[in-house]
Amino acid sequence: MTREVTAMTATQLPPQNHADVLRSIEEIEEQTARMVAEKSYEDRLRTLSQASVDRHFDAFKDIDWDNPDYAIRLDDPRWVLPEVDVLGRTEWYRSLPLEEQIRVGLYRQANITKVGLQFEQVLIAGLMNYAFRLPNGSPEFRYSTHEATEECHHTQMFQEFTNRSGMPVEGGHWLLRKLAPFLPLAARWVPFGFFWGVLAGEEPIDHVQKSILRAGDDMHPLLQRIMQIHVAEEARHIGFAHQYLQHNAPRLSRVERAVLSVAVPVIMRWLCDEILVPSRKAQRDMGIPKSVMKELYWKSPESQKFLRDLFGDVRMLAEDTGLMNPVSRRVWSAMGIGGRPSRFRSEVASAAA
Repeated sequence: MTREVTAMTATQLPPQNHADVLRSIEEIEEQTARMVAEKSYEDRLRTLSQASVDRHFDAFKDIDWDNPDYAIRLDDPRWVLPEVDVLGRTEWYRSLPLEEQIRVGLYRQANITKVGLQFEQVLIAGLMNYAFRLPNGSPEFRYSTHEATEECHHTQMFQEFTNRSGMPVEGGHWLLRKLAPFLPLAARWVPFGFFWGVLAGEEPIDHVQKSILRAGDDMHPLLQRIMQIHVAEEARHIGFAHQYLQHNAPRLSRVERAVLSVAVPVIMRWLCDEILVPSRKAQRDMGIPKSVMKELYWKSPESQKFLRDLFGDVRMLAEDTGLMNPVSRRVWSAMGIGGRPSRFRSEVASAAA
């Protein structure tokens, strides 16, 4: 069953209680899934659009930036990376002095946030290119503009955190930054491929942030609050992408389906690396040895399983939209992201060997 997730109000996202946050997310997922299960595609989009009206966030209203508890300090051990983080669990990182673990942890969080900001900017531009050609009365127009509005608040939220961290981060790799002005054009000419690209960026971040929230570690309350808001609204955006792709997949020609079946896993792996693998500048700034990088991304069995687990939901969608075939399965495996599909969205640790 597809799960479109509505965003939670500020009062539903207490910044200190991981268990309550996770429970609230799961309850809203179940409630929304039941609400839209029997509706048509157009009705589902109208439901998502109304949810954006009823429950949404403002980057400077729903985060108390000047709260003393949200202050960022370089002596705060809550910036130490949790073990659920692929870098945080390495022997190299755990052997660093505490002050260095804090510095590297804060830098890493700021850089991931900056990458997320850059991806959201590409997404917003793409949504506007996509909406430009939609006809009057299109339910996709209303929802895509709701999503763009919410993503704008995410970029403000991410940039404010990056600024306050004081870390000299650049975000994504040079290739992503160079291609960023051109990638949104895909939304106008090949929207089906564009929305697969949307999932390639959103699914890894959503998986990682949910894993951190589920772990229940003593994380910094400002970062926790940002993750809570992002997970709540981003899940709805992912739901729209799933709905769009499932609805439009039957319209693909045989050639389009064949090309996309091979292109999708390549796009998934490329954007996943852009988001999760530190750039060379970030590696130098954090002081990560090359030997650690080679093992971490993605040579060790633990990191390989983590990589596969990121894409269980996407593999499920590829099956549902007819993009899995003997050739494409080999490509998924060659990209290191093969495995069994999720049985339902947000299934935990869904990848098989």
